[in-house]
Parts: sequence; structure tokens; C-alpha cells
Amino acid sequence: MMTEQHVIVFLPAYNEEESIAEVIHRIPRNYHPQVKVEVLVIDDGSTDATVLVAKQAGADYIVKQPYNQGLGAAVRMGLKKSFELGADIGVMIDADNEYPPEQIPDLLAPIFEGNADYVMGSRFLGTIKGMKLHRRLGNCFFTFLQSILLRKWIYDGQSGMRAFSYQAMEHAEIIHDYNYAQVITLNLVRKGFRVKEIPIQYQVRSKGQSFIKFKAYMTSVIPAILKELKRPVDKVNIDKGRHNLKKPVVRKIENLSRINAQ
Repeated sequence: MMTEQHVIVFLPAYNEEESIAEVIHRIPRNYHPQVKVEVLVIDDGSTDATVLVAKQAGADYIVKQPYNQGLGAAVRMGLKKSFELGADIGVMIDADNEYPPEQIPDLLAPIFEGNADYVMGSRFLGTIKGMKLHRRLGNCFFTFLQSILLRKWIYDGQSGMRAFSYQAMEHAEIIHDYNYAQVITLNLVRKGFRVKEIPIQYQVRSKGQSFIKFKAYMTSVIPAILKELKRPVDKVNIDKGRHNLKKPVVRKIENLSRINAQ
């Protein structure tokens, strides 16, 4: 068992000056004596004050992309930089304040317990407030498609809140810059990593705007899924005990509806 686990929470961000500070402030920093938490922001070519606001809010590290490369490229950089900074576990959370930073301990618990290598926060197992019908239908379509391709039922394949074990960070591949959600799950599961979903409390953004466009999403994501499936991958010999803590993890949010959904 390891004496301390270094967790880096990274936020891909593009013009999120209105939301990113609150997300950073809400990230639990000292919830377990053996867990060190730091915050990394991947600024994807923002033209507003995202970088300045993130610094003032307490981000430990900031990486600035020279221009807007896309969410997939930003997540790829977040995983790479977290690994280089010595993280044992990387956590990705969107900077738009739609996902609950307070539930990061819940997201980490299956990895610390040795039950998963890759954990996704599921909006559809928890609560969804304010998601528009077309987005809900799109999420259901792509999640169903992933379930068929993986031969494993999943509930929220597009979640913007995920945790990666050390080996998952090391071996994850994102083959296109526009997005990451589907291809990274296909890539990791095909390599033998154990995936788990936990219910989260989601609320649609109240500030800023989404930069995901339906037509661009469809024309970029589907070819990337097909490309990923055609690529040969090698199975990884997974160390299932690498993240075990001496003291058990106490989940901070005890919400009966979430627990029952599990």
C-alpha cells in the first residue's frame, strides 16, 4: 500500500472566465490524509481572461495552448502533463461548472479500492437538470453506440468528469483533436482497463456557452470511432493494487438517490 497518492485535477478550458473560478474553488483539496490534490488548467487558446482568473482562483499549474486545438487535444495534454508532473491519478472535469467537483472523492474511490482503473461520472445514473432534449437524445445515441461496440452496458459515454489510474493515464490514446469522449473509452476498454460509472449530480451551465456544434460533432466523432476500432491495440498488464490506501476512503457525499441508483 502506498503512503500517499498524488491526484491532479485537470480542467480543459476555452473562454471559461465566468465559470472556472467557482469550479476550482469547489475542488476538495484535503479530504483524505493520504491524498494530495493539485489543480492543472489546460487553456485551449482562450481569448478572454480564463488564464488570469484561474491563477487568481488557485490553480497550481497552467498550460497555455498557442491556439484553439479542440477538446480532444486539451484532454490529451491534460493527461500527458498530469503524468509528467508525477500524478498517481488524473481527474478530468469540465470548466463550465456543470459537473460537481464535490464528488471527486466519489469518482476516486473505486480506483483507491482497487475495483476500477477508469471511472466516469454518470449524469444518467444521477440527476440531470436543464439538459435540452436534443442533447439528451444525442447523449443516449452515442452511449448506446459505445455499449454495442464495447459489448458492455454504459450509461453516460459523454461525461465531462472522469478519473484515470496511473496506468490509464500512461496508456490512454486520443486519436483526434475535436473530442475525446468516445474514443478514449473504446481505447482503454480494448486495452483491458476496468471501467466503472458512479452517479453524479449534474446541472446545465448557467454562464458562458458550449462550443460543441451538432454537425461538427457528428462529422468528426463517428469517423474517429471507426478509426479507433480499426487500430490494433495491446492488452496492458494492470497492477490492481497500485492505488490502495492504508486508510479507507470515506465518500463525502451521502446522497440516498445516488446510492440507490448504484
